[in-house]
Amino acid sequence: MSEEKKVGFVTMGEATEVEEIPTLKIGILGYAFMGKSHSNAYLKQNYIIWPPAAKAELYAICGRNEEAVKVAAKRYGYKKYYTNWKDLVSDPEVDIFDNSGPNNLHYEASIEAIKNGKHVFCEKPLALNAQQGKELFLAAEEKGVKHMVDFNYRFVPAVRLAKEIVESGEIGEIYHFRAQYLQEWIIDPNFPLVWRLRKDVAGSGALGDLGAHIIDMARFLVGEFASVMAQMKTFIKERPLPDNPDKKGTVDVDDAFAAVVEFENGALGTLEASRFCHGRKNYQYWEINGSKGSIRFNLERLNELEVYLAKEGEPKLIGARDIMVTESFHPFMEHWWPHGHIIGWEHAQVHAVYHFLDCVVNNKSVEPYGASFRDGYRSLVVEEGIAESAQTGQRVFLKYEV
Repeated sequence: MSEEKKVGFVTMGEATEVEEIPTLKIGILGYAFMGKSHSNAYLKQNYIIWPPAAKAELYAICGRNEEAVKVAAKRYGYKKYYTNWKDLVSDPEVDIFDNSGPNNLHYEASIEAIKNGKHVFCEKPLALNAQQGKELFLAAEEKGVKHMVDFNYRFVPAVRLAKEIVESGEIGEIYHFRAQYLQEWIIDPNFPLVWRLRKDVAGSGALGDLGAHIIDMARFLVGEFASVMAQMKTFIKERPLPDNPDKKGTVDVDDAFAAVVEFENGALGTLEASRFCHGRKNYQYWEINGSKGSIRFNLERLNELEVYLAKEGEPKLIGARDIMVTESFHPFMEHWWPHGHIIGWEHAQVHAVYHFLDCVVNNKSVEPYGASFRDGYRSLVVEEGIAESAQTGQRVFLKYEV
């Protein structure tokens, strides 16, 4: 055994005899931010996590702009491209349909892929409304295909460590969960009316874009929501049209929301999301307070987890302990670098796609660590409850049909 191995370093490149690795052909809709992120993740999981459960073959990519999607295919290494998603989901060679398209295509394209027997990995939100989300879940279950929503922050090592701490009971009974997801990118009133600001394409604004992540994080770490009370706000109601800046169109989604929530286990929570916060680039913060301790996390410092444990019969710690989650025994870190060598945003996506491919090849359940279409549906139920409460001014009690 090498000296590196003895001190806990990860020795990359160590020779390992493996049996033949199966191949899964990926067909992806979308070539922009998420298309780039997912393509990168499939490529990296092929060699970073060794041996991989399956080799991801970048087989086909789809986008409406032929020139752009042709360039993307060459850039990422896809063997072919389509300009019509219907051709992609009907391609008999595609094993996994990765739906990274705009929100209004999540339901339609995914349901067709399921009908064609494809396993589906879908960006969030799963659909434009909870009814569509339920239909997707039921269809995938009936067809017997694997299904997963890309709530990739579940796969940040520090978040997974927090999950383990909560499940161990170390922080005791959970009293509070509070979360913020704040960005600044549309605060300029002259920022154009992009698709994320149109309800017919996006479904909602900050609620579905940012709020979906902290809703899922709350469900992942604390449990199901029982009720919500909320307010929503649109600060800039008109914006320049992308193809005609001299004219303006109506913004019909929320710019921000704030909610007070109660969980089925009795814990109380607050959720806030906004894209109007100067200085906040991708600030996702959450905190859990329990009877025996607290946990805090900030996505902009994603290698760190702040933990406070007050053990009975011992002097309480002065301040919290900031854990650098880079040791080889921490979640996922055995695949990366020696301790102290931090990872970044993209690496959670690598862990997420590996998890899904492993579930497909080895017939494992996506739940509880991955978000299934049931999780995607339940997140949409919470989102709709928040929107209803903001509209009526009343507390909304939530009901889940699946």
